[in-house]
Amino acid sequence: MPDKRSAGLLLFRRTADGGIEVLIGHMGGPFWSSKDVSAWSIPKGEYGHGETPEAAARREFEEELGLPAPDGEPIALGEARQANGKTVTVWAVEADLDPTRIVPGTFTMEWPRGSGVMREFPEIDRVGWFTPVAAAPLLVSGQRVFLDRLASHLEGREEARSRLSDP
Repeated sequence: MPDKRSAGLLLFRRTADGGIEVLIGHMGGPFWSSKDVSAWSIPKGEYGHGETPEAAARREFEEELGLPAPDGEPIALGEARQANGKTVTVWAVEADLDPTRIVPGTFTMEWPRGSGVMREFPEIDRVGWFTPVAAAPLLVSGQRVFLDRLASHLEGREEARSRLSDP
């Protein structure tokens, strides 16, 4: 069986106090409804051989949140392998987005299991802006590395700026 691959976009915005916040979504459906810790995800989804990971990340963002992926310079945060064996590739984009505008995509599954009743559930049932420190325990463990990579990238950029502006 070929490796499953997934790609996503991690939006971030700057706060008035000079920090950042990231946009993550709580996974929808009955398995996640009563969980909070490790039950949130970067908007992402699977892709196949005929699609580039970056194109898939933008497509999946729109499918999961019902809004087009924002324009902006994508920051490659690399890949990480999740506990389920799936390899996830993520880009960060600096942009603001109003969570109340989100219209999540849906999926259908039999629920309760064995009942024969098919029900529709949102892929993501809510989204929110969080500091990276607050987001880390909420994200599934295999995606937390992307918060560290974003922080390292932004710190490196700030350090480079300060070196260029020092006399």
